[in-house]
Amino acid sequence: MGESAAGLTASPPPSLPISLLSPPAVPMELHVENREKLLRALRDHLAAASRPIRGLILLQGGEEQNRYCTDHAELFRQESYFAYLFGVREPGFYGSIDVASGQSTLFVPRLPADYSVWLGEIKPLSFFQERYMVNMVYYVDEIAQGLNDSCKQLRKPLLFLLHGLNTDSNNFSKPATFKEIEKFETDLCTVHPILTECRVFKSEKELELIQYANDVSSEAHVEVMRRIRAGMKEYQLESIFLHHIYMYGGCRHCSYTCICATGENSAILHYGHAAAPNDRILKEGDMALFDMGAEYNFYGSDITCSFPVSGKFTNDQAAIYNAVLQAHDVVISLMSPGVSWIDMHKLAERTILESLKRVGILVGDVNEMMASRLGAVFMPHGLGHLLGIDTHDPGGYAKGLERPKEPGLNCLRTVRDLKEGMVITVEPGCYFIEALLNPALEDLVKSKFLKREELGRFKNFGGVRIESDVVVTSNGCKNLTNVPRQTWEIEAVMAGEPWPLNLKQPPSCPA
Repeated sequence: MGESAAGLTASPPPSLPISLLSPPAVPMELHVENREKLLRALRDHLAAASRPIRGLILLQGGEEQNRYCTDHAELFRQESYFAYLFGVREPGFYGSIDVASGQSTLFVPRLPADYSVWLGEIKPLSFFQERYMVNMVYYVDEIAQGLNDSCKQLRKPLLFLLHGLNTDSNNFSKPATFKEIEKFETDLCTVHPILTECRVFKSEKELELIQYANDVSSEAHVEVMRRIRAGMKEYQLESIFLHHIYMYGGCRHCSYTCICATGENSAILHYGHAAAPNDRILKEGDMALFDMGAEYNFYGSDITCSFPVSGKFTNDQAAIYNAVLQAHDVVISLMSPGVSWIDMHKLAERTILESLKRVGILVGDVNEMMASRLGAVFMPHGLGHLLGIDTHDPGGYAKGLERPKEPGLNCLRTVRDLKEGMVITVEPGCYFIEALLNPALEDLVKSKFLKREELGRFKNFGGVRIESDVVVTSNGCKNLTNVPRQTWEIEAVMAGEPWPLNLKQPPSCPA
C-alpha cells in the first residue's frame, strides 16, 4: 500500500464527541436594530451637513452564481452589507429604508411557476414581510413603483446607494442598479462610510452570534487536536473540523478557506488555497498550524491553534510557541478603549524578538532590532483585524487614517485606537520563511542580529500562530475563544483529557 493510502487508514478515529451546543434561534430584531442604527447615524450626518432628512437607502442583495457555463449553482451566501441590514438568506433581493420615516421595504424576485417543481414552495410576499420584519414587500420587477410609492411627495426621489472601497480587498462595493434608475436622483458617496462604521461596533445580539461561532469552532479545534496522528493527510483534519461545526453546530458555512498546515507548510501564511490544498502527509515531529473558523447566520469566527503532531512539544517547538503565546497574552492583557493598535502590534513584535534572543536565535539590542523592522522578518502580517459578518470586517481604515509604509506595519488591517464594541482578532505569529530570512541574512543592518547557525536548525520548522477573537469592553476586553493555549494544556488534551481541564495548573505545580 502506498504512503498516501496508508495515511488514510493510519489510525481509526475515536468515538464521536458529544457536544453540549445547540444552534440558537436568531432574532430578526437583530437586523431591525442594525437598520435603526444606520438611520440614526445617517440622519445625524445629514443634519450636521445641513442637508434635508429625506431619501431612500437602497441596497442590492447578492445573486446566485453558477459554476462558469454550467447549470451547477454554487452554494449561495448573502452579500454582507445586505445581510447586516436585512438578514435575508435568499438571492436576488433588493432592500430599501426610508430615511425620514424609517420604513423598510424588501423587493423579492418573481419566481417562475416551475420553481415549485424543482426548488420548493413559492412563498407569498406576506411570508417575507413577516419573516424579515419589514414594513412593505414588492416584487423586484415593481422596484421603481415601490420606491416611488415610498416617496410620493417627491417628483424625483433621492436614492442613497452603497459604493465605497473595502480597504482589505481594495475592491469597491457595487451600488444597486435596476431598470429606470435614471428616473431617480442618486448619491454614491454618503452611505458607505456611515454603514461601514456602524458595522465596526457590535450590538449584544451580534456578540451572541459571534460568541456562538467561537464556541462551535473552539470545540472543533479541540476535536482536531485529539484526533491528529502522523500519517494522516492535512485535509482529513480539515474534514474533522468541518464535520463538527456542521454536525453539532449547524454551521453550513466557514468564515474562510481552512488553513490546515503542517511542517514547512505552516510558514505559508494563507496555505490551503487551490494551489496548496491541505494535502501533505503529516510526519512525526511536525508542528501543525490550523487556522479555521465557523460562520453562523452570517457572523463568523477566526481561530488559530498551533501544536505538535506528536502530542508532545520538543524544546525548540516549545520555545517558539511560548514566544508567540507570550505576545498573544500580553496584548490581550492590555487591550481596552483608547489603546493604539499600532502600539499593540509593536508590543507583539518586541515580545517575540526578546524571546528569540533568549533562545539564542538573535543577538544584540532589541531596540535596534525594532528600529530596523526585524520583527517583520519573523511576523510579516499584521497583529489582527476587525471581525464580524466578514472575517476581515470593513472599517479598518476610516476616513483620514493612512496605512503605514514600514515593513510589517504596512500589512496592518487597521491602525485605529480600540473602542468599546469592536471585535478584533489577536494573532501574533513567528515563522521561518526563507523568502524573508535569506534577504535579511544579506542585509547589512539586519544580518548582525541573526545567528546563522541557530537559524539553520529551524530551516523546515514552519511557523506558529496563535489567534483568538476578542471584544473590547468598557474597561478592558473579553476573549471569546476557548481552546487550550498553554503547552501543558495542549499536551493533556491531546493525550485524551477533557476540555476544559479540571486542573487550573500543570500537574507539576503545587496547588
